[in-house]
This record gives sequence, structure tokens and C-alpha cells, in this order.
Amino acid sequence: MLVALLDGQARPASELAWLAHVSRQAASAHLSKLEKGGLVEVSSEGRYRYYRLKNAEVGEALETLARIAPPARIRSLRASQELIALKFARICYDHLAGYLGVQLTRAFLAKQWLLNQDQAYYVTEAGNRGFEDLGISLELVRRARRVFAYPCRDWSENQPHLAGALGAALFKLLCDRGWVDRTYANRTVRLTDTGRRELSLRLEVNLDSRLDQAVPDPLGSEPLG
Repeated sequence: MLVALLDGQARPASELAWLAHVSRQAASAHLSKLEKGGLVEVSSEGRYRYYRLKNAEVGEALETLARIAPPARIRSLRASQELIALKFARICYDHLAGYLGVQLTRAFLAKQWLLNQDQAYYVTEAGNRGFEDLGISLELVRRARRVFAYPCRDWSENQPHLAGALGAALFKLLCDRGWVDRTYANRTVRLTDTGRRELSLRLEVNLDSRLDQAVPDPLGSEPLG
């Protein structure tokens, strides 16, 4: 159920029960414990209760745990395609993870927009100009009541992707520009043709064309992380 909430969206207990293949009563009992443990928060809309992850730190902890979790058991071609898509690009709470997220972070470091110091990312003068030209207001990002920017170790790439307020702002920009599509029910993110072109032109990010993106099952199960 926690993995299902890694897309940052709120879900009702009935849907989480279905995704976890347990009864509604069992799901409610588990969700109550998760809420008391500070891992999820709940809001009410009428007679329905909706659950979401407590904060970005919970999502990043799950991403870290996924690095040591047993590999997902693949039993069909469709499951294999879903795993490929998930590894290519996915949502990690509110920022971009997977191969695409790692490649973007590597581009920012290579262009010296970011410097990695003491497990935190700092924006350079070149980065100030670069992110502003890209359409990200760093002034607004710095007002967020959270860590500005830091590396989050990616479970599928075993390399860092950009997390924190800046990572969230970048992912929002990619969605708003239509460079990525996050309209799927699971955490898979699709790179659009426009996005591939723009990232190549603006950031010199040339992605491996062998990594085909499979269409995920909107209500299918997914592996941890």
C-alpha cells in the first residue's frame, strides 16, 4: 500500500485494499497503524477517507529500501514491459526517478548547474541562469519549507537523482510543458516526443533509444520501489 502511494496521490482505503489483495477490514487495520507510525496521513471527503504518504522523506525511505528488496518476480511479458517502463521513468513522491531522472541529474552536474557537497546539491551561478532560462523560479523554490536540493539514491540505476524542492519544481515543469506524461494510474512516467527533443536541445540529454517504454497496466500490480 505504501508503494501504491509513492506517486504522491491520495487513495481511498478500498482501492489500497484491492491493490494489496487484502480485505477492506485488513487494509483499514494496517492503514491505522501506518498513520500512528507517521508514515501516512488521512483526510476525509464526505464519508470517504483518503490516504497519502506523510511527506517526501517517507517516499525516499521506500526508494532506499527498494534497493535491497528482492527482485520482482516476472511471470508474464506484460509484467516485464511494466518493469521496463517503471525503471525508465517513475514518480518518487513528487520528483522524477528512474533512468530519466538520473540522466537529467547527471546533465545538471556535467553542465555545472549543480555541485554536490556534503550530501546536498548547491546551485551555481551557471545553474541560476540555467534553471531560470528553463522556466524554474529558484526564488519560489527556496521559499518551500523543505530541503532545497539533494541526491536521492535511485533503486533501479543505483545512482542519484534530484530530490527536494528543486526536484519537485523540475518534475512540475516537465509535466506542465508536456515533456512527460504522468496520466497513468501507477507511478510510471512517459517521456513524450516533444520532451525527448527539448531535453536533447536544451540540456544535451540523449537517451538510450534501446530503452523502449512499455504501456503499463493502469490498475496492475507493480514491484517494490
